[in-house]
Amino acid sequence: VLGGPDAGHDAAAVLFVTGVLARLAGPVLWALKRRDLFAPGLAGAGLCPDRVLYAEIGRDEAGILLAMEEGLRHGGLAGVVGEVARLPLAASRRLHLAAEASGVPAFTLRPWRGPGGAEAAEPSAATTRWRVAVLPSGQGRAAPGAEWMLGRARWSVALARCRGADPGGRRNPFARST
Repeated sequence: VLGGPDAGHDAAAVLFVTGVLARLAGPVLWALKRRDLFAPGLAGAGLCPDRVLYAEIGRDEAGILLAMEEGLRHGGLAGVVGEVARLPLAASRRLHLAAEASGVPAFTLRPWRGPGGAEAAEPSAATTRWRVAVLPSGQGRAAPGAEWMLGRARWSVALARCRGADPGGRRNPFARST
């Protein structure tokens, strides 16, 4: 999952993944450089912070990828998340094989690295690649006595790559019909 060009887009990517994991039963392993996840934000997206196992690795991205791989091989988790800037092809292949063997979904959160979208051109063994960005909130309903109220958060979620399928022609598996 790729965020956009600023921190707001990266936060949207985190909430997107959180919303997916909230629908699965069991604990979630989240490997990151520093423990900066906002627990009320996770709860707001439906994931109880008590379900999250934090693996604070520090600046060592290879350590984050290793923690993810070990979590996938361990099993018993609802999902595994890692926050990395780079995802080498060999590491993505190991993660893909471990996720396939355990049946546990794995998500790598990668920040936007430039206007050219160079990260999208990097080879990866990932089954899907998503781009998540924020949109202006919708019109909110004013509470009694208030002039205005912030509307619901809105995101732009695009399937940028799907192995074996045309991203433009594939239905979003996370879309909800209302």
